[in-house]
Amino acid sequence: MWKPHAPPPQRVTKSPDPESQQKNVRRIAQIVKLKPEFIDKYKEVHASVWPEVLQQIKVCNIEDYSIYHDPGTGILFATFKYVGIDFEGDMERMRENSKVREWWAMTDSFQESVVPGAKDSKSGSPPWWKELEEVFYLA
Repeated sequence: MWKPHAPPPQRVTKSPDPESQQKNVRRIAQIVKLKPEFIDKYKEVHASVWPEVLQQIKVCNIEDYSIYHDPGTGILFATFKYVGIDFEGDMERMRENSKVREWWAMTDSFQESVVPGAKDSKSGSPPWWKELEEVFYLA
């Protein structure tokens, strides 16, 4: 039987670069009700979301964010991917941004929460938008 003359060279490995590691993705879906008298205004403001709000969303590790409207029920359905490692901390950083709080004050006035006891988005608890349970996913 053939045998190598020398052992193979030892492989040198290094710790993976944190930037190259796969992101931990959490898919989130939420609902809130849009007041019928604000449908057009809600669409108008979301056609030109303030740059500071968009930037803060990205800084807080939110990607692939969409909001849908069901005219029959008035429900707004939001879905996004959270790609960070500290969701509660990132949501607190979101609440700390004065432009985000200003945006929420405006858009909350167009909505009705379906969460009992919810006061507004900036309060955080109970949440203004109701988070939904994922029951199926196919990548």
